[in-house]
Formats: sequence, C-alpha cells, structure tokens
Amino acid sequence: MTDSAHMKQAVENYIKAISTEDFDMIREIYADNGTVEDPVGTPPHEGIDAIMKFYGALKGMGVKLELTGAIRCAGNSAAFPFQAKIGPVTMEVIDVFEFDESGKVASMRAYWGAENRY
Repeated sequence: MTDSAHMKQAVENYIKAISTEDFDMIREIYADNGTVEDPVGTPPHEGIDAIMKFYGALKGMGVKLELTGAIRCAGNSAAFPFQAKIGPVTMEVIDVFEFDESGKVASMRAYWGAENRY
C-alpha cells in the first residue's frame, strides 16, 4: 500500500504539472497502463499514450489548478477538491487517484458536471 505522504506529494505534483504544462511530470505520476476518466461517465483514456494525448490537449490553454481543500487519503486512494481556471471559466472539481503497488496513479476519476462550471 502507498503511504499518505507519497499520495499527497503525487497530488501536489499533479496540480503543479497541469498549472505549468510540465507534461514530463504528468508522465511520471501515471502508471503505463493507467486510466483517466474525466469527467466520470465519459469513456476512459487508457494507457500512458492516451493519457499524454489527453493532457497534451491542454497545452497553451493557460489552465491553472488550485487545491480548495485538504487531500483525503484512504487505502490506496487520494481524493482532492480543486478549482480549474481556464481563461474566464472556473470549474469546481474533485479528483480521485487510485495508486498501484509501485506508487503510480493507476486510475484517475474526475467528478464535475455543467453545474460546477461558472
């Protein structure tokens, strides 16, 4: 099981990586066979190449993420609330990372909908 300090550091690295367009850091966070479901209910991006393509689409958009509450760790998972600012749009999101035995993110699920955008 991954410890909470490692999971919290991964979340902080994720927030920084998106906000600074550090895609190498994104690659480091995810397992090669990881999945991203953003938002929940949409088809997941499966495998590191699909994940990198998903995040690569954010390049040049000026996305800024900021935690809006504490990171919650339980078992091999971490949940965290944050705001995503993309130009004039702000979104309130909760992401859940599930970690594999090597400490990489095996699954990311983003919880947000139209009512969370303003």
